[in-house]
Amino acid sequence: MTDDDLDDAAFQDAADQVYRELLDRVGEANIRPRLEPTRRAAELLGDPQRSAPVVHITGTNGKTSTSRMIESLLRATGLRPGLLTSPHLVRLNERIVIDGIPISNEALARNWDDIAPYLLIVDTELQAAGEEPLTFFEALTVLAFAAFADAPVDVIVLEVGMGGEWDSTNVADGQVAVFTPIALDHMARLGNTVKEIARTKAGIIKPAASVVTAMQSIEALDELKAAAQQFEAKVAIERVDFAVESTTVAVGGQLVDIRGRAGRYEGVYLPLYGDHQAQNAAVAVAAVESFLGDGTIALAQDVVVDGLGSVTSPGRLQLIGVEPTILVDAAHNPHGASALRDALTEYFDFDEWTFVIGILGDKDAHGIVAELAPIAERFHVTRSTSDRAIGVDQLAAIVLHESHEDATYQYDTLEHALSAAREWALEPDRPKRGIVVTGSITLVGDAIQLAEREGWKP
Repeated sequence: MTDDDLDDAAFQDAADQVYRELLDRVGEANIRPRLEPTRRAAELLGDPQRSAPVVHITGTNGKTSTSRMIESLLRATGLRPGLLTSPHLVRLNERIVIDGIPISNEALARNWDDIAPYLLIVDTELQAAGEEPLTFFEALTVLAFAAFADAPVDVIVLEVGMGGEWDSTNVADGQVAVFTPIALDHMARLGNTVKEIARTKAGIIKPAASVVTAMQSIEALDELKAAAQQFEAKVAIERVDFAVESTTVAVGGQLVDIRGRAGRYEGVYLPLYGDHQAQNAAVAVAAVESFLGDGTIALAQDVVVDGLGSVTSPGRLQLIGVEPTILVDAAHNPHGASALRDALTEYFDFDEWTFVIGILGDKDAHGIVAELAPIAERFHVTRSTSDRAIGVDQLAAIVLHESHEDATYQYDTLEHALSAAREWALEPDRPKRGIVVTGSITLVGDAIQLAEREGWKP
């Protein structure tokens, strides 16, 4: 253990206390469509969100992976980026990354202590006006801005928590607004159609910004174009202004050829599976080209090779166990489940799959299961530790409706569900079998911790 590890361990309790204090606030599932409280807190702190230029990312699927790719590419150019993503899988520190490393316990606790008096001022003002105090995500956003200013960083990469227009990250003005594929999700909050959801997400577009978007449906793209026109922002569209030209399966990932806005990058190794990750990589390259040269200056080949070659995306087709193979994937809507199914079919050579599945109550469980059912030998239905998780009996009924009785197995805990899946995968004289834990980010986080405790991956 290094001296830095020892120092960080000394602040573990303080960092845990920060998380507890955040949890005492209104949770992330109960967001408030407002910006003024976050803006007020940031103003009291001297507007730390203005301490560095911003690349802002929203969309329905691929936001976190694309954000990580953008951060890694920027770091490969020699810049020192700050990255805010959500949610975390195991520890809160994962959400705030400075120069490629999750924020230390000491920096997390110190910055929280610095901003706490100002958060209290805003909480008091809100309560006096009959409003609720700052929420978990509003306070976390302010904490991230303070940490980035304290570090300091050269550029801030911001992943939207939910939506865009009234997400607390939108108090920052993005020089580049990035859109991953937009589909139906969080409909109770964002709208019942792709058009309505896209309109909300388009709220991150700021005057004279550069807009970079993945391929979208016509209705979503129309909303993005309309918002860009209103703010005199330039738009770069996948398959028009940049594209994935080819992908080839490789050990541990894929080789991609990318046509960027300004250059071509051939034979780049991407250590992630799935055509959707290649698409995310093309969007990330175009975003960084837009940030550094307004899309007119190509990146150096070694920057793209180093940036994409070192990228990680925890919880996205991540291997957590061997003998048998256990993967986790945070697919939590039908679009994500479809991408997962395609990636498993194309990139993995298994005869049968068991899905250990748990889904939160505000998600389209029928749609998720329907996408996975064509390649599922079995579903091991369980639930995560989240109090928002669908009950096992209710989810099993949904799985039964979308698949069949012989494929549906119920387990009260993830531990039991995975234990049974491992026994199934290791049966003698079996076909080649794999296990995937999916359906919710909280279930994936629980599985990662269980695998680490049990030592399933040397």
